[in-house]
Amino acid sequence: MRARTWTRKTVVLAAVAALGTGLLAGCADDGNDGGTSSSGGDSGKTKITLGLFGTMGFQEAGLYKEYEKLHPDISIQQTVIERNENYYPALVNHLTTNSGLQDIQAVEVANINEVANTYADKLVDLSKYGKESDFLPWKWKQATARNGQTIGLGTDVGPMAICYRKDLFQQAGLPTDREDVGKLWAGSWEKFVGAGRQYQKKAPQGTTFLDSPGGLIQAIIGGEKERFYDSSGKVVYKSNPAIKKAFDLTAAAAQDGLIGNQTQFQPAWDQTISNSKFAAISCPPWMLGYIKGKSKPENAGKWDVAQSPKPGNWGGSFLAVPKSGKNAEEAAKLAAWLTAPEQQAKLFAKQGSFPSAQTAYKLPEVTGAKNEMTGDTPIGTIFAAAAEKSPIQVIGPKDQIIMQGLTDNGVILVTQGKSPKQAWDNAVKTIDNALEK
Repeated sequence: MRARTWTRKTVVLAAVAALGTGLLAGCADDGNDGGTSSSGGDSGKTKITLGLFGTMGFQEAGLYKEYEKLHPDISIQQTVIERNENYYPALVNHLTTNSGLQDIQAVEVANINEVANTYADKLVDLSKYGKESDFLPWKWKQATARNGQTIGLGTDVGPMAICYRKDLFQQAGLPTDREDVGKLWAGSWEKFVGAGRQYQKKAPQGTTFLDSPGGLIQAIIGGEKERFYDSSGKVVYKSNPAIKKAFDLTAAAAQDGLIGNQTQFQPAWDQTISNSKFAAISCPPWMLGYIKGKSKPENAGKWDVAQSPKPGNWGGSFLAVPKSGKNAEEAAKLAAWLTAPEQQAKLFAKQGSFPSAQTAYKLPEVTGAKNEMTGDTPIGTIFAAAAEKSPIQVIGPKDQIIMQGLTDNGVILVTQGKSPKQAWDNAVKTIDNALEK
């Protein structure tokens, strides 16, 4: 699942769903009011409740009905809150008071560290139910508390690639074959920005190489092992050279006019997709769904997907099971089934949530995946390769706040006339003020 700069002010259902109609982030906001839904009557049955945010896709993909058919004594009901920024504070309150919790609760990756290391005693150890070898090692580790307890099973991940417009690249004199495109920037984000400078020299009128500064810095930082916190839990974003380097590179690209001046997932940014105003975008699998939802029909098939300069991840979520639930044992079994490789592959095929279970990458739903925007591009294979190479990252409790500060209160300002130093200083001030609260 994914979030805009790790808040989830984000992706609406205009990101449409299934692979045939465009990939959708499992964690993307669907624009619904949330609410409660059940897959059927539950009279005399054991009811398992799920508290979710955004569009995780379990119900849409028919998984609840499938599980109920396999277990006639089970009835499943979900409650959905549209945005994680509204969902997570309530979850923390319920965990703190140990009341009001659903049998299964979703947790966004940016919050998993705080949940794992603050509330592990209130959550079921799911290592007894999920199979560690099925999952990407770094995904499993993200939900492992310091005491060794596994408090969540991964639903999806957001392996990073670069989606680009073949027609705009061609007009700018750049290669269009995905292998050749990947070679332009292989191994270096500096090379990636350099490719942008090549593009801008002959860019079709009114277009920029990239969509937004937030997307670029998110992708760069998404490939770093240590980002905002060190392994001891200390906040180090100001002293970590990788963060300042990512900020400065993004700011330089913005100063040179290689990046559009919009904030991602806002209406004005949506129009840049519709009007073909940029040639490339940092692109986890769910981004293809958003592109599809905002693109004009005539642009189907004009996109392709190349490997990013360095492997990284943008997005993902987990299912946790509170011990206080009336049906904790049955809930743990359901959480394990929903996150098993076979179900994750089905979700990818129907909803576009890319599996965090690596054994799903060999299943036909992944190996044969196609997308309307990218034609015959083997997107499942491309994203699987990126997922397997993504680093194990140190996740901190306030990653959301720090990332949003760097993007919405930082690098975006460079496109509005501020100097890189002014943008950095504003980001630091915003972040530090937020962390003190």
